[in-house]
Amino acid sequence: MSEAYIIDAVRTPRGIGKPGKGALSHLHPQHLAATVLAAIRERNDLDTATVDDIVWSTSTQKGKQGGDLGRMAALAAGYDIKASGTTLDRFCGGGISSVNFASASVMSGMEDCVIAGGTEMMSYTAQIGAEEANAGIKPLGMGSGHAALDELHPQSHQGVCGDAIAALEGISREALDALALVSQQRADRAIKQGRFDKSVVPVYNSDGSVALDHEEFPRPETTAEGLAALKPSFAALKDFDLGNGVTFARQIQRRYPDLEWDGVHHAGNSSGVVDGAAAVLITSKDYADKHGLKPRARIVAYANMGDDPTLMLNAPVPAAKKVLAKAGLTTDDIDVWEINEAFAVVAEKFIRDLKLDREKVNINGGAMALGHPIGATGSILIGTALDELERSGGRYGLVTMCAAGGMAPAIIIEKM
Repeated sequence: MSEAYIIDAVRTPRGIGKPGKGALSHLHPQHLAATVLAAIRERNDLDTATVDDIVWSTSTQKGKQGGDLGRMAALAAGYDIKASGTTLDRFCGGGISSVNFASASVMSGMEDCVIAGGTEMMSYTAQIGAEEANAGIKPLGMGSGHAALDELHPQSHQGVCGDAIAALEGISREALDALALVSQQRADRAIKQGRFDKSVVPVYNSDGSVALDHEEFPRPETTAEGLAALKPSFAALKDFDLGNGVTFARQIQRRYPDLEWDGVHHAGNSSGVVDGAAAVLITSKDYADKHGLKPRARIVAYANMGDDPTLMLNAPVPAAKKVLAKAGLTTDDIDVWEINEAFAVVAEKFIRDLKLDREKVNINGGAMALGHPIGATGSILIGTALDELERSGGRYGLVTMCAAGGMAPAIIIEKM
């Protein structure tokens, strides 16, 4: 099997994902994707006629985010028409899966140069969600009226699931808030020390002015007292009537009939709603040698894991164990861990279950501080792990994240 190498990884800054309020919210999703694709081309003097494929991730593929963003963004970025493109959806996990799929194409020997990445304009998807809710449209599996799906494989609201998991695991709100505070502090340190500078590229408006050149979401002024004062965000959703007597709480209690729980997640210890995009250039050794490119990392192994969709968020731990086994490594071999902070309980449970050194996990903060642009986050985290391995001198990085439907992709990279 051929080796697959990461040549470069870039991303946009993350803008606040609120319509009309975030610095990127007025732009088309294709514009963000084209921004990182153009940066990959320019930074590596890439002949885009030699790009075999572009594998992109977008979770909400509707309206402006529909229509194969991978291909259309490449054309918008001025790529040669020979550079094909496709777009996938693994919910939150798509940004890792795009890199995994691209790596598999190279490892198989069928392709030599593939760009992976993702885009999510949550300012736009929030607008879509509001319009659908007003029209009475409910997501599949959430009180959808599909009896077989609701009864056999219920999927509740992700925030309600996070609260329920905290109760099942005996994880207190205090512990979750403490992790959220650390995330803000680490992100602030990383920004001040320029740890993201290697990968972040500015986004420009069509007139050439700067739309955003820095992280817009972090709140470095966050304190423990401020977090403690925030009201739970999902407690009121437990009993929201989805129709036919179904509630989000009931969907969980079908599997866990005796479980009762309080709201412990809020805006401060949940992932931020943001806009963003990222791209990762992956090639074979022969391609890199021929074109004078210096690999920054090697793809060691990747894996996918499904888990019970009832609680939705618990697949990262088994995914990590699976990819470690494929790589022939142990948790002690990993120098940099990136576990997406969809909700604080996801990262806290991950650390506890795998008995990890907290100083190696989300070293530069996570989504609670920086935000989570759904389809792009996985690609962002792979670049973040690579940058940190190079900064710290570590060897192996493992990236994983929960995804709707009770899934988690995972990947291990080795710094060259």
